[in-house]
Amino acid sequence: MIVDPIIAETRLTRVLMDGGSGLNILYAETLALMGISKSRLRNDTSPFHGVVPGHRAHPLGQIDLPVYFGTPDNFRREVLTFDVVGFPGTYHAILGRPCYAKFMAVPNYTYLKLKMPGPNGVITVSTTIQHAYQCDVECIEQAEALAESLAILTSLRDGDQDVPDPKHHAGSFEPAEETKLVFLDPGTSEGRALRISSSLNPKSEAVLVDFLRANTDIFAWSPSDMPGIPREVAEHSLDIRAGSKLVKQRLRRFDEEKRVGYS
Repeated sequence: MIVDPIIAETRLTRVLMDGGSGLNILYAETLALMGISKSRLRNDTSPFHGVVPGHRAHPLGQIDLPVYFGTPDNFRREVLTFDVVGFPGTYHAILGRPCYAKFMAVPNYTYLKLKMPGPNGVITVSTTIQHAYQCDVECIEQAEALAESLAILTSLRDGDQDVPDPKHHAGSFEPAEETKLVFLDPGTSEGRALRISSSLNPKSEAVLVDFLRANTDIFAWSPSDMPGIPREVAEHSLDIRAGSKLVKQRLRRFDEEKRVGYS
């Protein structure tokens, strides 16, 4: 979801709200546009995966910046920690789960809206479909170009001469024939678990399992795992014309063959 919050007194128009990211990411180019020196960065950082396809990303450092959502008469201000990266990106910044948690924000990706509690009521942030589509197209094009470059480099390095299957599409979904159970708690063989492909090589499986266990906070097993979200923020109203008569649809019954198939 694309939003345009105010970060460090600067309005940024290409900020991605990514509920799958465990970090808030700011690009070095954006830092320069904001007039902030790299000397303010802290060096207490560690590499992470997921931003550059297939590679670890090494941040330049961390910085704390104030972030604003809302309007002058109803806004929220919170200080967020950003990991600053030196490679280029199609966005000005990426706001992840730490931002969602700090602002108690709830997204609706279908309607491109973000809602959060404010001092004078619920704050609703939205964008246009055209703006979001343009950003997505640019992001996909950059990711495909980077993935293609990495694939070529890997092929040259490993001397891979295999002819690719022309019928295979890189974006196609091929479910694994066999899966295995992985428990999120490595110290026990009981409790919450996920299924992964059993055909992964040991190195890839270890990376995937470590990633899943490091991001266990993203999984919600029941509503009680998401406390603190007000009902008026999580719910979206259904606008119905006042005075309209409610109509109940007639009961539809399936024939015997369909009932057996659905049962």
